[in-house]
This record gives sequence, C-alpha cells and structure tokens, in this order.
Amino acid sequence: MMDLSFFIALAMFAFVTSITPGPNNIMLLASGAQFDFRRTLPHMIGIVMGVATLLLSVLLGLGTLFALYPPLYDVLKWIGCGYLLWLAWKIGSAPVGDFENQKAPSSPMNWWQALLFQYVNPKAWMMAIGCVSTFAIAGDLYAQSGFWMIVLFAAVGFPAISIWAWAGVRIRQWLTDQKRQRIFNYGMGIATASTLLLIVGH
Repeated sequence: MMDLSFFIALAMFAFVTSITPGPNNIMLLASGAQFDFRRTLPHMIGIVMGVATLLLSVLLGLGTLFALYPPLYDVLKWIGCGYLLWLAWKIGSAPVGDFENQKAPSSPMNWWQALLFQYVNPKAWMMAIGCVSTFAIAGDLYAQSGFWMIVLFAAVGFPAISIWAWAGVRIRQWLTDQKRQRIFNYGMGIATASTLLLIVGH
C-alpha cells in the first residue's frame, strides 16, 4: 500500500535529481539568457516529456537491457558524450549582438529535440533507472507506483528546471555588450562540456 511517505520521498527524489546541475539545466540556463523564458519553454516541455518516456521505458523493462548487457550502456554513454561536446561547441560559438534584433540563424532547442536528447543523456537514464529500482512496488501496485513516478516527475521536475531557465533570463539583463555575451557563451560551453566528468565517472 502506498502511503504519504512514499509520495514525499518520491517527490523529494524527483526534485533533487531535476534541479541539480547536469546537461539539461546548463543548456536551459544558456537558453534562458540567449533566447528568454518564453522561447525556452518548448525545451523545458521536451525535457519533461523525455524523462516521462524514459521512466515508462524502464518500467516496461528496457532498463534491464543495461543490466543484462552492460556494453550497451557504454555505447550510450559515448554517444551522449559526443553529442554533448557538439552542443558545448554550439553554445560556446553562439553569435553575439543585439538579442532583440539578432538576425543569426541560432535558435533554441525545440521540444522534440529536447525529448530525444534524454535518450542519449546518461544522467537522465541513471535518474530513471534509479527511480524505478527504488520506488517501484512489485506486484499489484507496480503499475500504480509507476504511474505516480511519471506524474510526480512532471509535476515537480518542470518547476525545478524552470528555475535554471529563469536564472538565465536574469543573467540576460547583465549581457548588455558583446564582450560579456561572448564570455558567457564560452563559460556555458565549458560548463556543458564539463558535465562529461559526471557522465564518464559513472
């Protein structure tokens, strides 16, 4: 039987894993600063949808493939590393200038790109596998506990990651000249690349 302590613990797990630094949140910070909060909303929605589908995949048994065939996780890890390096370069080399009248082709990540990114984001996989292995209740309550995992991760995760996009918007007010913009872009590119340390270390 699921009691209040189950929901509190699950909500805390969702909040902590969603708000801590990682590829998603670093990119949201950069996107908020470069494109504003409204244009970053599809990115945030895609993250929430991607995590939900990951949780569903693990609940349905896809996560057991990593336990049965560990090399699959290594392949995923290195694909994710390569993609993160590409994203870090894109962020670091983003054009600078007048935010409001910028004519550059640079654009924020859309919802389906953010959703698909979760499948090559090892932190998201670790989060999903850790959540299911910790909170799934075997037997008759398995589907119900899985349902609440998905619901609470969406309900708690979206506000948590929104904080990073909002922080980016606040930083945007400081980026009043091209030199500061360029420094910020370089810093965010380096920060995105540095998340590889978290990935490779697991």
